[in-house]
Amino acid sequence: MADWKRGLRKVIYPVYEARMLRRMALDRVPKHVGVMLDGNRRWAKAVGLGTAEGYQAGADNIRPLLGWCEEVGVEVVTLWLLSSDNLTSRPPDQLAGLLTIIEGAVDSLAAEGRWRVHPVGALDLLPAATAERLKAAEEATRDADGLLVNVAVGYGGRREIADAVRSLLHEHAAAGSSLEELAEVIDVEHIAQHLYTKGQPDPDLVIRTSGEQRLGGFLLWQSAQSEFYFCEAYWPDFRRVDFLRAIRAYAQRERRFGA
Repeated sequence: MADWKRGLRKVIYPVYEARMLRRMALDRVPKHVGVMLDGNRRWAKAVGLGTAEGYQAGADNIRPLLGWCEEVGVEVVTLWLLSSDNLTSRPPDQLAGLLTIIEGAVDSLAAEGRWRVHPVGALDLLPAATAERLKAAEEATRDADGLLVNVAVGYGGRREIADAVRSLLHEHAAAGSSLEELAEVIDVEHIAQHLYTKGQPDPDLVIRTSGEQRLGGFLLWQSAQSEFYFCEAYWPDFRRVDFLRAIRAYAQRERRFGA
């Protein structure tokens, strides 16, 4: 992009963003936003960088996103950083580098002292050192009073539902319930109480970057009534103006909740 265009954007976008904020219906801001941070590798390729540099650029964009969320009143953010499928589909050296970047990103969020970090995912599938870093970040931020930030690492929606059912079965078995007795009482709420996000509101809005228009298993159970927003920008290029456009689009929709 020509330098003069970059300069013009630096002048225009802050004015445009301020105007959007003034006109935003703050009573219609989503309380829980899920974000699929997609397109890091494609961004790196497009700008002539290595894969690891793409992942790092994506990690560096997380803290600005959380600041934008605070600015408009979002209370819960779920970030999909690594799927359970990625654990087996990525080359070992690439996966090791990505896990190192994720560990550093989560440590950085915890060090802020502003946000409660909550790992969601099958931590038993992760290397022990990574799982311990995630748990340590959660413990260190337990008393923070800012955003609740779910970091989805080793996460898959189908796996989450299977884990929830498994946990439910173990709970009732420990209480001496028979399968027949469980079958009589099990319902949607029983399963929801065993999800990784138990006790949290379901996401109102799910954002996916990079132009892909599918969920890929993200928050399968929780997103039944969510609104979706698909953005063409790769995640490292996702800007405040893109976020505000997503929030504006959400606020303009009429939510019917299946009615």
